[in-house]
Amino acid sequence: MDASLSGHLSEGGHLLRQRVYYEDTDFSGFVYHARYLHFFERGRTDYIRLLGVSQGVLHAQGDPAEAVAFVVRRMEIDFKSPARMDDVLTISTRPVEVRGARMQLDQTISRDGNLLATASVTVAVVNGLGRARRLPEALAAKFAPTSGD
Repeated sequence: MDASLSGHLSEGGHLLRQRVYYEDTDFSGFVYHARYLHFFERGRTDYIRLLGVSQGVLHAQGDPAEAVAFVVRRMEIDFKSPARMDDVLTISTRPVEVRGARMQLDQTISRDGNLLATASVTVAVVNGLGRARRLPEALAAKFAPTSGD
């Protein structure tokens, strides 16, 4: 695996750089609002990957009641300024709280240090049957916010 494709772990979270392509924009040349969801999802997915967590393995547990999956339960996005084609964005993801069957993450998208969008994301932990389940302790420890946040 080429770790550079997945960004890198940073103090208290994860950073991922992504270029804006034509397909991400609308007729005005600005990034279409729904595409920000894609950028945020890529940030969360690569953060999980770099923590050493294989979502494929978690989903493939033999007993569906023991499987672990992450689903977005709630997301609040605040759009500050538009991104444009060819911009290089930095998606930041950091855990705020990990408790029981949910995680709270804060995410930002910026360009050259200028904040473009923020998201507060609540991720629910479910099993293979779609029922809420506690995040196993070993996984919870990987997501726990670092001290000093």
